[in-house]
Formats: sequence, structure tokens, C-alpha cells
Amino acid sequence: MLKSDLGARLRTAFDDDRDAETFLLRLERYGADLQGSLRAVYGEQADALQERLLEVLLHAYHARPADLRRLDEARLLRPDWLQTPDMIGYVAYADRFAGTLKGVGEHLDYLQGLGVKYLHLMPLLRPRPGENDGGYAVADYRAVREDLGTLDDLSALARGLRGRGVSLVLDLVLNHVAREHEWAQKARAGDPKYRAYFHIFPDRIQPDAFERTLPEVFPDFAPGNFTWDDQTQGWVWTTFNTYQWDLNWANPDVFLEFADLILYLANRGVEVFRLDAIAFIWKRLGGASQNEPEVHHLTRALRAAARIVAPAVAFKAEAIVAPGDLIHYLGTRAHHGKVSDMAYHNSLMVQIWSTLASRNTRLFEEALRAFPPKPTNTTWGMYVRCHDDIGWAISDEDAARAGLNGPGHRHFLSDFYSGEFPGSFARGLVFQYNPATGDRRISGSGASLAGLEAALEVGGDAGRVDDAVRRLLLAHAVVLGFGGVPLLYMGDELALLNDYAFTDTPEHAPDNRWVHRPRMDWELAGRVETAPDLPAARVNAGLRHLIHTRRDTPHLHASIESHVVPSPDGRVLLLRRDHPLGVMVQAYNFSEEEVLLPSHVLRDHLGDHATDRLGGSAFTFGPYPVRLDSYRALWLVQLEIE
Repeated sequence: MLKSDLGARLRTAFDDDRDAETFLLRLERYGADLQGSLRAVYGEQADALQERLLEVLLHAYHARPADLRRLDEARLLRPDWLQTPDMIGYVAYADRFAGTLKGVGEHLDYLQGLGVKYLHLMPLLRPRPGENDGGYAVADYRAVREDLGTLDDLSALARGLRGRGVSLVLDLVLNHVAREHEWAQKARAGDPKYRAYFHIFPDRIQPDAFERTLPEVFPDFAPGNFTWDDQTQGWVWTTFNTYQWDLNWANPDVFLEFADLILYLANRGVEVFRLDAIAFIWKRLGGASQNEPEVHHLTRALRAAARIVAPAVAFKAEAIVAPGDLIHYLGTRAHHGKVSDMAYHNSLMVQIWSTLASRNTRLFEEALRAFPPKPTNTTWGMYVRCHDDIGWAISDEDAARAGLNGPGHRHFLSDFYSGEFPGSFARGLVFQYNPATGDRRISGSGASLAGLEAALEVGGDAGRVDDAVRRLLLAHAVVLGFGGVPLLYMGDELALLNDYAFTDTPEHAPDNRWVHRPRMDWELAGRVETAPDLPAARVNAGLRHLIHTRRDTPHLHASIESHVVPSPDGRVLLLRRDHPLGVMVQAYNFSEEEVLLPSHVLRDHLGDHATDRLGGSAFTFGPYPVRLDSYRALWLVQLEIE
């Protein structure tokens, strides 16, 4: 791509010298990443692909609206925009939040009042009719679900959000398309170009060879990884569901299609792409066909293409994998800081719920120590709950270092959060029980898993309600204090409970994850200020206080890592952050009991004096212990005494 005559040739594609210079400077900056990764994946085919890709980049650059070009320049001047402490995310289904995209636009005051600067609307591109894996079976990437509105409505919403400093986040499903997608339909009709977009085998020889090492994602309702299709007369690779056809990323045409799609949607106002199922996109015989090196080359190439045209755009990797694999999605070695800008810290969520059940932080400490440091220009996406189930991603090695048996602890957590364990406060549902491995994942809303549903079942016992509220707020304090983009899942700010009416919708009934995808309760949202004693009001007020405090605490910039401090009490998690303004230590009591923490533990890191950012209290660490009430959080920063 970077030939000596390229600049002169490209200048002829521009009427404005300044536009030409901007494009060429970006091409010079990111061209090596683009070229290197394409060659690593496609070899001799890379040169021809680059020429075709250049036409896509030029077209998208010329089509980019003026206000988005201004945003590009602003983001280049503020590359840490995703890392600042005022970055608060909110995740919702558009229809369940407000009915339509226009309806979402009517509730921007609510989002802004909550402090939201990052709005992730769950899958809204046109899916296949009927069962569609919650929208992740996309039939058309250039259209919106008819019941939500139009692509013009999406662009209008993006403009409205942008005017308030809120970034629109959208899912981009990379691994597969719906069987009804145009590419799949052309493949079924026998078009050889589009058959090559998929993995289609004439018999079971290759599928059986792959199956020997492939895991099953949905063993209950989609066993196996291949589906026979009568029309194509072949076995189609279908990792997730029979109606989701895996794409063949070894075909450079597939890369070109997605580069074009990303830029098309970016020009519609999408600022962050959640790269769904990215871990699965490269297939290799003899393994799990996850986390392959080509995945990271492809991501780096897509990111470089986006940076050339739309540097305001960021990538978030949806990779729910082990820490040793996860760090590669943010970049290691040659890819350091050059792939996704953000990745989910799934382990943080798992450990929060594990520790709330066990009241013991040792496993939490070991799990965090296992994480290698991330590139300083990247960030974590942290969350208490999300749209998905909770899979107990706890390694046997971490468990052993904490003095636990891995399978035994995972079994305990499944029992506890399904309400089967004696004394459990949780009300969750088992999702995808795998008898071969014993794995049981859990569905449930944050409030129901934290004990509020169970407390209300027995008449709203004040003590149990109080514990549930405190658990939910403690969990959010950890997420808001860890350093990254905290992602608030719609309804958690109102402590919404499980919605068991999901079974009334036929396409939702087989998938109990819909139990924690309720519709927004706007009537309740309107009552939180007039009825402060409601559990919803207490959670809402507590969460708003946490968000406000985080926004004014520079120590929480995501370029800084949180490190485990050994705790003398197994009920308390201690984290340290080393910011240029001074040391910050966070203390979290994960039990219903009062804990007396020896003062020297905090004095060794903070000196004699500190201020709790959450409570506003000043501490002097003398001979007396620090009292931590049940489920209390402290965000302590060094206090300078004149």
C-alpha cells in the first residue's frame, strides 16, 4: 500500500489539498499496521486486497459528515477519551428501554442525569424473523429492526447523543450471519463466490475431525458445531445456532465486506463497535478454534482501516476468555495497544458474585493477580451484570492457590445462585446445564441475585432488604472503582427483579436469559425521588453518589492499574492504584459482619492520613483499627497535611 508513487496517485482523488494531506498522514501512520497484518493473514493475496480496500477507504472518507470529521480531530487530540473517570456506560435493549429509537431519544435527559457518556444499545440491526439469539443472528447489517425504526432514526439518535457528549455503541457480529442474510441466501442458491464466504463441507469427514476438539456453546438447544443444509447439500459450520452461519475469514472478500460495513456504520454515527464473538472468527483443525493468532491480526487491520477514515471510532472486544488469552485482545508484543481499545473484564464480574456468596476474598485476590498488565492506552469494560448468563469462569489454578477445589467451588456457586444451597439469598435460574462437564451457568437480574427478591418474598424483612441493597451497591462500587469504563446494565439502577413473564413470548421462552432482560419501569423511575425508602430509590441514590464521586476522582483514570494488596482479613478486598496525584487504596467488606481492619495495613500505603472519597471522612491511622461496616466500601486517597 505504501508505494513511492502512492501519494501522488491518491492526491488526484481529492479536490481539497487539506483533505488529501489528512488522509495521507493517517495512511502513513497506520499503513504499516494494516499492511503487516493483511500479509500475515492473506499472504500473496494481500496486495490485491489492499488495492481494493483503498477504494473502500477513499469512498468512506469522502462520505464522512463534517461533524464526525470534527469529532475525529477532537479524539486525536484526546486519545484517552475512553479512559477518563467521567466515562460511564449504560447498556440497554432499545425496545425494552423505550420502545423505539425515537423513544430512546426522548429519554436522553434521564441518561444524562445518570452521568452516562457511553450508550450501548443491544443488537438492533435487522435480525432473522422469529428466534434470533437475542438479535445476534443478523440478516442485514445496513438496516434496523423494523419495529425500532429506520437507519435514519439511528443516525438522528447518534447526533442527539453526540450533542450531549454521549457515544453510541453498537454490536457488530463478526463470526456469523443469519441463514437468511443475503450472503447465505446466495450461497444456498449455488453462487460460488458466496459459498466461499462460509465453511461448507460435502460430508462429515472434516466436521468430525474438527468436532473432536471443539467445545459446545449451547449444548442444550444447539449441540454440535455443524448443521446439514439441504439447499446447499453440505454441512455448514454453525458454532452458536443452526440458523447462524459461521463466516470464512480466510477469504479476503469477507474482510473487505466488514471493513466497508464498519466505515458505513461509523459514518452513520456509531462511535464504538462491540466486536461480537470475535474469539471464534478463525478456524484451525486440532484446537478449540478460538483465540487464534489470526484473530488479532484481523482486528489490527480493521482498526487501522478505521483509524485512517474515522479515528474517533473505538473497538471493544467481546472475548469471554481466560486472562492469558484475553490480554491479546488489547495487544501484546507487536500488537501492543493496536487491536481493540477495550475488552470485557468478565473475571471481575465472576469474582464479585463468587465473593458475595463465599464471603471470602482469597480467590478474588488470586484471580486479579493472574492478569498481566494491559497496554496503558486501553481500558477494561467492567460490569456487575450484563445481558448474558454468568458462566463460572474460575480456573482450577486460581482456585488451588486460594485453597479451593475448582470444580467444587463452581458447583457451589451454581447451587448458591440457583437458590439450591441452604441459606442462599439468591434467586437465579440454571442456564445450559452440561451433564458431561457438570457446568451450570446462571441467569438472573443483579437485584434478584443479590437477595432483594428473596427478601421481598418474606414480607420485606428490613434487615434482609438492607443487606441486598448494600450488596448491590458494593458490587457497583468495585466496578466503578476498578479503573475502566463501568457498564451499567439497564434496570440495575432501579434494582429491577427477575422478569418471569419472559416465557409469554414464544421466541424468548426457550432462553431463560430473558429473565434478566426486563422492560424499563418508568413509573418506578419517576418515584425514586418522592419515595426515598424504596429499595429502588436507595440503590438509585447510592449509585448516583458513586458515579458523582468517581467523576471527581482523577485517580480512577483507566491508564492506571489496580493491584491487589494482601488483606489480613479474608472478608476484605484491598486494591491499590498508583496515580501521579498520590496513592489510592480501596477497601471492600464482602460480608454482613463488621470488620476491624488493622490501621497499619492502610498506613503502610497511604501514610498517617487519608480521605475517604465516598464518605468524605478523614482518617488518621493510629493505634486503633479501622471499622468497616457490613458491605462497606472505602476509596481512600492520601491526604497532605500542611
